[in-house]
Amino acid sequence: MRHLIDITDLSVAEINDLLNTAFDIIEHPEKYCRVCFGKKLATLFYEPSTRTRLSFTAAMMELGGQVLGFSDAKSSSVSKGETVQDTVRVVENFADIIAMRHHTEGAPQEASEVSSVPIINAGDGSHAHPTQTLTDLLTIRREIGRIDNFTIGFCGDLKFGRTVHSLIQALSRYENVKVILIAPDELKLPSQYKQGNIVKEVETIEEVMPELDVLYMTRVQQERFLDQDEFERVKDSFVLNLKKLETAKPTMRILHPLPRVNEILPEVDADPRAAYFRQVGNGKIIRMALIYQLLQWAKK
Repeated sequence: MRHLIDITDLSVAEINDLLNTAFDIIEHPEKYCRVCFGKKLATLFYEPSTRTRLSFTAAMMELGGQVLGFSDAKSSSVSKGETVQDTVRVVENFADIIAMRHHTEGAPQEASEVSSVPIINAGDGSHAHPTQTLTDLLTIRREIGRIDNFTIGFCGDLKFGRTVHSLIQALSRYENVKVILIAPDELKLPSQYKQGNIVKEVETIEEVMPELDVLYMTRVQQERFLDQDEFERVKDSFVLNLKKLETAKPTMRILHPLPRVNEILPEVDADPRAAYFRQVGNGKIIRMALIYQLLQWAKK
């Protein structure tokens, strides 16, 4: 049984195949509108989500399948003390594939160890978010035309950002992708996620903006700072506005996994380089490709 717990569960060839399937879905949606007819997706979301849960739901519906599950663990038997593994053993009787988000790192892995249906990790703690990574890769390829030979800057919370961890790991497998890290000392990327494609670490967006083909913004989380004076000192360095984009390439693209708070000002939204809302739409498409492929593998 194939699961997707971490982006490294997929080979580069398999990722590229998923991206190609996503492009085929974009071009020929009618080919896929009934490929999951009679199949059911269970969404087990133990922590809040808007984009990820709804995109999984929309993806399965557009493939012709149905969706069941819960969006609040308090409304499930988890509130009675049921374990993740027991929940999965129950739900696999009702569904053909499961998407799980959990606040605890490793919970989807535990689920996969007992599941007879494919498990998709929809985010576990600060560990990984592989379907967001696939979304990001599809967005990069659609926006700049390639997923190799480019420079990307990751800005904001690189310490706790699971989307950042997964994407850096994925990009390390593609040729000549240069990674620049932009973060305060308190939120720097942990050493275990550093790959050989990281070329430098800086503390302001402005000093590297002209070099970037992609700028990946994340929220600088005030609650992570023990010293609020330190937060006040650095917070404005990581707020993107039109002034900071003056030195950016016309072809550069801005990504953000969302939700945003104040790290990208609304004035940036109308700039053609702002790709973060298009990125949301790509999330539905790549999840369609992933659900379809995992169910195909499950047949073998």
